[in-house]
Amino acid sequence: MAYVLDFGEIDRTRVAIVGGKGANLGELARIDGVDVPAGFCVTTEAFAEAVTGAPSIEGLFEEVSRLAADDRAGIAAVSARVRRALEELVVPEHIAAEILGTHARLGVDGAYAVRSSATAEDLPTASFAGQQDTFLNVVGPAAILAHVSRCWGSLFTERAVTYRLRNDLGEQPVRMAVVVQRMVFPRASGILVTADPVTSDRTVVCIDAGFGLGEALVSGLVNADIYRVRDDAVTERTIATKKLAVEPAPEGGTRVREIPEERRTDPVLSEAEVLRLARLGRRIEAHFGSPQDIEWCLDGPDPRIVQSRPITTLFPVPVAADAENRVYVSVGHQQMMTDAMKPLGISLWQLTSRAPMRDAGGRLFVDVTEMLASPMIRTGLIDGLGKSDPLIGDALRSVVERDDFLRPATDDTSVRAPAGVPAPGAARAPIEADPALVAALVADIDGSIATLRREIPAYSGPALIDFLLADIQELQRTVFAPRSLQAIMSAMESTEWLNDRLSDWLGEKNAADVLLQSVPGNVTSEMGLALLDVADVIRPHPEVVAYLREVEQTGAERDDFLDQLGARSGGAAARAALEGFLDRYGMRCVGEIDITRPRWSESPTTLVPTILGNIKNFGPGAGKQRFDDGLRDAEQAEHRLLARVRALPDGAAKAAETAAMIDRLRTYSGYREYPKYGMVSRYFVYKQALLREADRLVRDGVLRDPEDIYYLRFDELGEVVRTQQADAELIDQRKDAFRSYRTLAAPRVLTSDGEALTGAYRRADLPPGALPGMAVSAGTIEGRARVVSDIGQADLDPGDILVTAYTDPSWTPLFVAIRGLVTEVGGLMTHGAVIAREYGLPAVVGVEHATTLIRDGQRIRVHGADGYVEILTPDE
Repeated sequence: MAYVLDFGEIDRTRVAIVGGKGANLGELARIDGVDVPAGFCVTTEAFAEAVTGAPSIEGLFEEVSRLAADDRAGIAAVSARVRRALEELVVPEHIAAEILGTHARLGVDGAYAVRSSATAEDLPTASFAGQQDTFLNVVGPAAILAHVSRCWGSLFTERAVTYRLRNDLGEQPVRMAVVVQRMVFPRASGILVTADPVTSDRTVVCIDAGFGLGEALVSGLVNADIYRVRDDAVTERTIATKKLAVEPAPEGGTRVREIPEERRTDPVLSEAEVLRLARLGRRIEAHFGSPQDIEWCLDGPDPRIVQSRPITTLFPVPVAADAENRVYVSVGHQQMMTDAMKPLGISLWQLTSRAPMRDAGGRLFVDVTEMLASPMIRTGLIDGLGKSDPLIGDALRSVVERDDFLRPATDDTSVRAPAGVPAPGAARAPIEADPALVAALVADIDGSIATLRREIPAYSGPALIDFLLADIQELQRTVFAPRSLQAIMSAMESTEWLNDRLSDWLGEKNAADVLLQSVPGNVTSEMGLALLDVADVIRPHPEVVAYLREVEQTGAERDDFLDQLGARSGGAAARAALEGFLDRYGMRCVGEIDITRPRWSESPTTLVPTILGNIKNFGPGAGKQRFDDGLRDAEQAEHRLLARVRALPDGAAKAAETAAMIDRLRTYSGYREYPKYGMVSRYFVYKQALLREADRLVRDGVLRDPEDIYYLRFDELGEVVRTQQADAELIDQRKDAFRSYRTLAAPRVLTSDGEALTGAYRRADLPPGALPGMAVSAGTIEGRARVVSDIGQADLDPGDILVTAYTDPSWTPLFVAIRGLVTEVGGLMTHGAVIAREYGLPAVVGVEHATTLIRDGQRIRVHGADGYVEILTPDE
């Protein structure tokens, strides 16, 4: 066994034996022109052998693996016990001899840094920066051994345990190596990142610098000088007032000293030193193949590097076929699904969509570069996307305003506008209200899905993959049918016409909102009311209600949930009602455009909190009453508006035109949700068939778990089915990548430089402190904010205002219990806006960082017609 390895024996492949920090230091030492202070690693084998001699510690490891990420008290108690036990370990004699022998070869008289290096740190998917301990200026053999034990213990600091659990690494075996490295006593030190930490722009190098040891910067003790470099030129420098520095203490360890007042505003680095560091950073980045977070120090003319780790917080850039500048727009912000998707879900959506899409970071993007570069297409693109999401529109304008970023289009005739953005000069063909057309379109979608369900059971193996590829063409036929798109556009154009004309003629703001309440045939809003009907069936049966409360309190999924439900008094009726709901809507779930997400039919207990909320907050018949009330409000608004229009000059003609537009609005608006309902229904049929195939692959030993197929693209899955061979290592890599992608926030707009553009509302008409957003459903309401990230954990009372990142159709059942809506993502025709208008809820969407700026329990006021939110009171 190797208990100690010199840096020269280590490269990036040795993470399992020397940890992430040790592997990176060994790799750095191999790069020409990179000066790494000499050192060695005490390997994970040494850690494992020391722990094996203490069985009680292994039992504590098991306790840690069973902790929940939000159990702060449990983490604190258990981690303290483990850490204490590890720090009290005596390094086994034969391991200590090897450590001290290597130490002697480097020089016993010098000072050393003793640094933790866990197998789960400084990795491409998890940095663990600052989670374990480093000890500086350690002097003497006995101190070296003592600090090795302290590093072992730091594997279980409270912060390190919490970080692992939150990054889904809690159940993975993590071991600790220890780096022992010659100390550098620098005049200056700092951090260099090869991408802008604020914008993520990969063309920028950012350098933080301070006097003395870098510990002062890392701990936040002092402000740093900040330098930015682009294209080998310093583009920005900020010189801080530096009052303190950390330096080695004579007795070992470090101390803080005051910097003389006359030196506090001196630049830490000269321009030549800044550029030398930036070039060195680019060399290291090129070697590792990704942007790096680098720790450096200066004790002479040339920088010395004491660490480099991948920057794990940057959003990846889509892969392009060339090196041209490119602009990408997020698909998730249009689809109300900004969470990371698994590879099977991404690839199926790409097969479904007719727009060419790129993927990065588990999200999908449309490349709009050529359209932005085209004068003929640009305005329509920005205006069209800006109506959907004003922040996207503003971000795109900022790109166009950069003189040197976009290459002018050479042939406008070859550029096509994306779906939903009309081509310049294109003639629109509005259609009159025709309920028979809607009925025919719905029947076509339903009939096509029925045929799919009837035919698909006959297929398996490669034939199933071929069948699904062919059926995706049928899916596209139904979703993108010209008459279907025409009906949807008619609803959207009617909304715009009514809002514009009635504002001009009558001064009515967002007049279409009330006219959209309780439109016929909206399959999504009907779903929310249908769950009220399920509550009506359950409410009279105390045993059933008690069982549902038990399920809610345990929070665990139960395979026998429906059987147990049916076994209670009144359970047969309750089960029948719930199964009837699932027959109609069970293919839905949060993030439903990702086929890999668990559907309500697969996880019916997800609905339990909402059902219990409906039982508590509503009486019998609330679903029908709510629809009837909305319909009455819409009819009264129509009569009132038409009466006012008739009183205008040329009022008869204007009223006739307005009435026709209202008829079109109410005829087609409900249908808008149906094509997506049909698509998601089809996805669930696909999923069930693919999981049956996955079960066969598991039985044949090709896969370890049926859900491994989620980490393969559709074409890769087809190859596995045909060859009966799967790459387990690839699947594991995809799982690791997905875990890291889940921690990233998807940008609305992304450039090929990696720059994330958020856009701005640029409004000067707001009250002080108001949060701007997009007005999507009229009305002003005050209430308690309930900030909800998980629909299964929602605890809403009548009168609450729902604040969340985004809503898709699966959130609709919650809308019956709230008085208003605020989301971080959304547009005029996205799910939350459409259902808010139909239910008569004031709503503002696209409020940046709403779930962090608004705290749960605060009283807020939502201005649905003016597009902003006011925070009225502190937390309750």
